[in-house]
Amino acid sequence: MHAGADTDSLDQAARNFLAARPQLFGVAYRLLGSAVEAEDVVQEAWLRWQNADRTRIVEPTAFLTTVTTRLAINLAQSARMRRESYVGPWLPEPIDTSADPQVGAERADTLELAVLFLLEKLNPMERAAYVLREAFDYPYARIADILETSEANTRQLVSRGRRHLAAERRERVGTTEHRRFLEVFLAAARKGDLAALENVLAADVVSYTDGAGMRGASRIPVVGRPHVSKYLAAFAPRFWPGTKVRWVEANARPAVVVSSGGKVVALLSVDVSVEGIDRIMWMMSPAKLSPFMASPGD
Repeated sequence: MHAGADTDSLDQAARNFLAARPQLFGVAYRLLGSAVEAEDVVQEAWLRWQNADRTRIVEPTAFLTTVTTRLAINLAQSARMRRESYVGPWLPEPIDTSADPQVGAERADTLELAVLFLLEKLNPMERAAYVLREAFDYPYARIADILETSEANTRQLVSRGRRHLAAERRERVGTTEHRRFLEVFLAAARKGDLAALENVLAADVVSYTDGAGMRGASRIPVVGRPHVSKYLAAFAPRFWPGTKVRWVEANARPAVVVSSGGKVVALLSVDVSVEGIDRIMWMMSPAKLSPFMASPGD
């Protein structure tokens, strides 16, 4: 009888955990910008849930979200140090959101690669408060409990996050317009068409390449419309011949997977405002391209 009750209780624990899992991954991924690290955090939360005294826990999702957030904050602190020694620009690890554009949250826009990239500048507490409020619409009092701080401090943390993003990012365009900009940019980049490139780029555009130190990947960001256009035009004859492109959805926005010889070599994504393309993000690190490695188009 006793063993049966234990099994029932573990079955219920597994059901509760699976119901909360998309949200747990969504929180951890937004805090870390890494799907691999987020999976580790979610796995650790499952172990803690198995070992918890679940008879005393009224709201499993609330308990699991708290555990996940705290684990992610701890990991974010050590990840920051590791990223300081990263060779070249560090970009968030893209995820395929075609199945779940929100990844467990109320709002998908907090998932965009450019947002995750800008959130890197916040400290882990600011980032956690911002994510719980903006992506998951948690009340300030709940966030304060999770972060073990006061409600007044929580409000300050969230508004610091909002101010930082507002200062760094202009008003965005909608998905259709975003795709149109990326289509025009892609055609111009492949041809090395300087005039067409200058036409779609914002004046202060920045191009980032995350190649994890691999040969041929630019190790410093390229800044400003004239520099970025010339850089892309010079890069075109070396990079594009013999490649195939395939449209995907990465982090709730249209993006392009570039393959050469049947092997995925890059994920190209852009951040677009009313001024044009503000950020170009080239993901070339093989470790971070795994969600897009299957190439049905090739």
